[in-house]
Parts: sequence; structure tokens; C-alpha cells
Amino acid sequence: MLHIALLCSLLSVNMLAQASDSGTYNRVNFQVEAAREIANDLLVANMSVTIQDKQPARVTRQLNTALNDALKKASAFSTVKTSSGNQNTYPVYGKDNQIDTWRGHGEIRLESHDFKAAGELIMQLQATLQLGGVQFTVAPSTRAQAENALIGEAIQAFQARAVAIRTAIGAASYKIVHFSINSGGMPPRYPSTMMRGAAMADAAAPAPEFAVGESRLTVQISGAIEMQ
Repeated sequence: MLHIALLCSLLSVNMLAQASDSGTYNRVNFQVEAAREIANDLLVANMSVTIQDKQPARVTRQLNTALNDALKKASAFSTVKTSSGNQNTYPVYGKDNQIDTWRGHGEIRLESHDFKAAGELIMQLQATLQLGGVQFTVAPSTRAQAENALIGEAIQAFQARAVAIRTAIGAASYKIVHFSINSGGMPPRYPSTMMRGAAMADAAAPAPEFAVGESRLTVQISGAIEMQ
């Protein structure tokens, strides 16, 4: 038993010595971040129509007519991307759990960098459709370009922090053990007057005016360095 205990003790001392020789005890983990406020350049709007009738066939017909008319109007706006969304028809139950009527619901989605054209289209479509909501965000291509620039800034910040740590510790040099890059962003911030006139379907109403706000994009670098 004494022999085994002595062997274990020697192994522990040897492992500690190897850890010390490898510089593990001079390892420092830290994180830096680069951030930037980016103007939202993509509008996303959802519009819908709800039809109710005693006959499901009439609901389907009226629903398809409303959506097809909306898509036809949207086709005149080349700078606005339009796509069909959810569409369904379902029974509405009344007294004694019997089907009282049928209701249909359909949606279309609008995306555009051209806010003026999107506003004009929304105004036209509101004659027959309801505006479910408008969101502003950073387009994927814009986000990728901004994040590439932020990666460079974050790497410079990481290197500057590493030098500061080395100087504070008094080490001759350092080496990077590993680091990881993560990107993200905060939800877009909207001013209180995000839209004006968007709920008006009157032909004399002005097109909606949008205050699009900004999104905060961030790139974080987490890593470890070893003093030498």
C-alpha cells in the first residue's frame, strides 16, 4: 500500500511539473467586443385578409380573389419583393358545438429596400388587406459587410488587450492559445413614431412615412493567451 501511495504521489508531482513547463499556469482567458450602430435598410411587412361566410367554397373563392388581386397590384412595384404567406380555412363553431360559419385567412409578405415604394404599395393594399405589422432590420448582405469590418476591429482589440496583459504581468512575450469569433446584434430600436398614416385606406391619405431606426451589431472574440 505504501508503494502504491508513493507512486501516486510521484505521478502527481510529475503532472504538476509538466503543467508548469507547458505554461498552463501563465494562461489568461479574456474577451473583447467591437460594436457598431447600423441603419436598418430592409423593410418587412405582413398583410392579411380574413373572409367569413356560411359556405367554405365561397370563403376560399373570396380569399383567393383578394390575395391574387393584391399580388397583381404588387407586381407593378419592381423594387418590392412579394411572397405568399400562410393561408387556411377553418370552421367557426356556434351553439351546441355546431359549425356556424367558415373563416378563411391569408397573408402576403413584403420586403424592400425602397421604403417609399413599399409605403405606396402598403397604402394601396390596405383597401382590401389589413396591415399586420412592419419591421425594419439590417439586410443580410449589409450585415455581412459590417461584421467583416467588425471582425478586424475585434482582432485589433484582442491583440491590444493581450499586449496590455503581457505588460502588466511583466512577461517577455505571449502566444495565442486559441480564440473564437461570435457575432450577434440587438433587436432594432424603433422611435415612438415609427409610422404615420399607415392605417389609412382612404385614397386621399398620404403614403406611410417610416422612421426606420438602427440595429446594434456586435462581434465578440473570446480567447486565451500564454505568457512566455
